[in-house]
Amino acid sequence: MNTDTTFQQVIVIGYGKVTGEVLQYVYDRKAEYGYDLAFIEHEVHPFSITEKICSENGIPFERITDKKELAAKLDKLTAKTLIISASNNFLFPSSLVDKPNVTIINFHNALLPDYPGRNAPTWVIYMGEKETGITWHYVTAGVDEGNIIVQKRCEITEDMKAYELTEQLMNLAGEAFKESFADIMAECVEAREQGFAKDRRMYRSYEVPADGLFELTGKPEDIYRLLRSVDYGKNDIFPPMRTVIDGREVEILRYRKIPADKAGIEQSGGQEEKGFRYLPLRENTVLKLKYVCVK
Repeated sequence: MNTDTTFQQVIVIGYGKVTGEVLQYVYDRKAEYGYDLAFIEHEVHPFSITEKICSENGIPFERITDKKELAAKLDKLTAKTLIISASNNFLFPSSLVDKPNVTIINFHNALLPDYPGRNAPTWVIYMGEKETGITWHYVTAGVDEGNIIVQKRCEITEDMKAYELTEQLMNLAGEAFKESFADIMAECVEAREQGFAKDRRMYRSYEVPADGLFELTGKPEDIYRLLRSVDYGKNDIFPPMRTVIDGREVEILRYRKIPADKAGIEQSGGQEEKGFRYLPLRENTVLKLKYVCVK
């Protein structure tokens, strides 16, 4: 394998599983390539696997939460540098992107040019896509617009929740990074343009599918898809979805698809009056909703 490179240093920015896997891999290859390595955490993570990796391996670690401070630090780079942005929401300023000695690559959790921006796993489930994937791409001044380095695809199953899809995408991201790392370092990637429309939809962090509301008169399959699309387990990325039951606004605390015959047993026990609602789904199944009144 060719380990020649002109990159003098590599900086990893991000948080979470993908970032940790990338950081460890880049550290493991450090001796082969001879670059300096550093890590920057821009968004504080309560259980920072990256800080642990840095501590165990002697990797310089910095936590820079201020955007202007981070931009100023990166703007001072003089060595030829590869910046690896993984699960990172810092928008690199054009002054940095245009520096001839700096190359930036980014992981995006969708198949660009589709679903650029934030919370892509949510939107692909909500929109009823059957397939999605990940993209590593070069960073340009435009958000998620750079040429594609590598992509990997996966299926979206009919019961898949956002956190389950996210986990699968993280695994794909790690695989794809390792497969393309040598070409990135050798600067011989056969990158391809995205070919997106200039008016393509950009998904923002503040956007919530269906504005966080649904009606019980809607199709149960659509309600189920909405709930799955915002379900990140213990991570409260979105507020609880809301609807109106018996004239009162409620928040959905939990939901579950159960066999229709089990729902019949539960309803006969009077649980419908204790904050539960049952909606018929397909194939003899029922969507069980647990709710609490908020108004």
